[in-house]
Amino acid sequence: MNGEELRKSLKLCDWQKAQDLVRKWEAEGQHTQKPKKTAVVPGWDDFLADAQARGLRDSTLRKYRLLKRQMDDFAGRSGLSFLADFDLQVLGRFRATWEDGPRSSAKKLERLRAFFRFAQKRKWIPENPAADLKAPKIPLCPTMPFDCDEVVRTLAAVEQYKRQAPSTAGNNAQRLRTLILLLRYSGLRISDVVSLSADRIKGNRLFLYAAKTGVPVNVILPDFVVEAVEATPRVSGARLFWSGAGKLDSVVRSWQTRLRRIFELAQVPKGHAHRLRDTFAVELLLSGVPIERVSVLLGHQSVRITERHYAPWVRARQNSLRLICNALGASIRWCFSKQRVQKRYTGMRRRLTDCKQKGNFGTRGGSRTHTALRPEDFKSSAYAIPPPGHITWQ
Repeated sequence: MNGEELRKSLKLCDWQKAQDLVRKWEAEGQHTQKPKKTAVVPGWDDFLADAQARGLRDSTLRKYRLLKRQMDDFAGRSGLSFLADFDLQVLGRFRATWEDGPRSSAKKLERLRAFFRFAQKRKWIPENPAADLKAPKIPLCPTMPFDCDEVVRTLAAVEQYKRQAPSTAGNNAQRLRTLILLLRYSGLRISDVVSLSADRIKGNRLFLYAAKTGVPVNVILPDFVVEAVEATPRVSGARLFWSGAGKLDSVVRSWQTRLRRIFELAQVPKGHAHRLRDTFAVELLLSGVPIERVSVLLGHQSVRITERHYAPWVRARQNSLRLICNALGASIRWCFSKQRVQKRYTGMRRRLTDCKQKGNFGTRGGSRTHTALRPEDFKSSAYAIPPPGHITWQ
């Protein structure tokens, strides 16, 4: 084969199949070998080691470890030992065991595809069977920000939480109020606010992140938010909500539990921390701030992500759609008023004349009689459509 002698067993019992395999090698001009079988657990260990070397977040690694345990358990119950045993049909049965919602299931499917793509690059499997699995249909969840009354009730519930909590939780109640204000007026995620250090606030400017060009991105905080931050007792050093020891995810879950209690006391249904971030973004859009700038403040990698979640709240788009709908509604009411058209039609019937058009329709040389209107009839206000000059585009 290409000047090289091959002496090996084809591991076949049929001479015809052996000849067909050799002819296939000769036609392709190369010797193709079957990939070496790799077990499920060692494959996952190599994948997790590579993911950790790439510096993925602990939250992402935790989700990969969960998927590994679920896949290992499914392989043990199904009698599967190697990655090559997981074809499209087997992966379909494995996905059927998931008890996640549509959005979580779609994210887990992305992680499963990433693992099998890693195995394919390592030549453990010939192809990625997870690539042919269709993602579940995710229902569109509209962004629901808090209104002004809900924000006021949430802040007022902090005092009620302080009275019900033990005396040692007084500092946490004050930190809760600052946490709510920062979530509302900075647009940060709760994990970013929990890990926030007071050193990032200079005057009334909160440093969000550095752009790819090295330019810092800041947000202006109201004076009462800055005063609340300055009055908040520190946990450790300049940190407001986290000492820096232990895992950040555990601390974030603790603050989320306290926030859920605040929303229950405020009687705010479906209240969670991310809705405060949505309130920050929606208020900017309704104030006329371009969606491109809102995307920068939210830290999105692309403006398309911002449009997917916040496009219905763009003020200019709302004004344009409202003006278009008003203009069309006025035109339809003005043009197709039943009494106006009927009255005009009754008056024009007396002025209808007969005309003959020859050679246009029907048989050769034949003619038909049509009713024709005078040119000035089409200039009548009953049939004219008002020009859209009153439509103003923002």
